[in-house]
Amino acid sequence: MRSSALVFCLLWPLFGHADEVTRQIVVTGTGVVSAAPDMAIIRLGVAREARTASVAMDATSDAAARVLESIAAAGIEARDVQTSVVNLSPVWDHASGRPPQLRGYIASNGLTVRVRDLEGLGGLLDAVVSDGANTLNGLSFSVDETGPLEAHARTEAVLDAKAKAETLAAAGGVTLGPVLQINEAGGGVTPAPMLRGAMMEAAPVPIAEGEVDIRISVTVVYGIAE
Repeated sequence: MRSSALVFCLLWPLFGHADEVTRQIVVTGTGVVSAAPDMAIIRLGVAREARTASVAMDATSDAAARVLESIAAAGIEARDVQTSVVNLSPVWDHASGRPPQLRGYIASNGLTVRVRDLEGLGGLLDAVVSDGANTLNGLSFSVDETGPLEAHARTEAVLDAKAKAETLAAAGGVTLGPVLQINEAGGGVTPAPMLRGAMMEAAPVPIAEGEVDIRISVTVVYGIAE
C-alpha cells in the first residue's frame, strides 16, 4: 500500500503537467503584405555548338564577353552580375540504323543578373539578345529591402492567429488566456497570384511587373483561462 502511494506521489506532477498542456489553444496565423517590386532577377545565357570543344568554348566565351559588356553599358553594377554555370557537353548524332556518332560539342555560359532599374529591363533584355545571349532561363521580381514589409507581415500574422484563437475559444465555450508561446513558422517573398502591373509597352520586350507578396506564418499557443 505504501509503495502504491509512493508511485502515485511521483506521478502526480506528470498528471498535473499533462492537464496544463491540454488546456491550450494552438493556432497558426498568416500575414501577407503585397508590394510593387523594385528589382528583377534574370537568368540568361549563351550557348554555342562547334565541331571541337575548344572552338565551342571560344565562341561561347566571346559571346558571353559581349553580353557582359552590354550589361555593364546598361548601368548594371558588377556586384549584381554573377556567372551561375559554365558547361561543356558532347553532342551525339543518333541516326537510326547506326551507332551514335559524335557530332561536336556545345558550350554554355549562364549569368544571373539583378536589375534595379525596372524601367530599363525590357531594353536590357533586347540588348543582351542582340549581343549574343540565346537562352533565358527565368525572370522573377523581388523587393530589395524586405525588412519593413516582413515586420508588417509578422504583425498581421499575429493578429490573424489571435482572431482564430478567439473564434475557437468562443465556439468551445471557454475564455482565451494569455499568450504562452509564439513561433515563426516561415515565410518569404513570393509572386502574387495575378499580375496587376502595367505592361511596359514602350520597351522592346514587354514586361508585366505585377506585385510580390511577403508572407509570414506564426504559430501561437494560448492558455485557457480558468
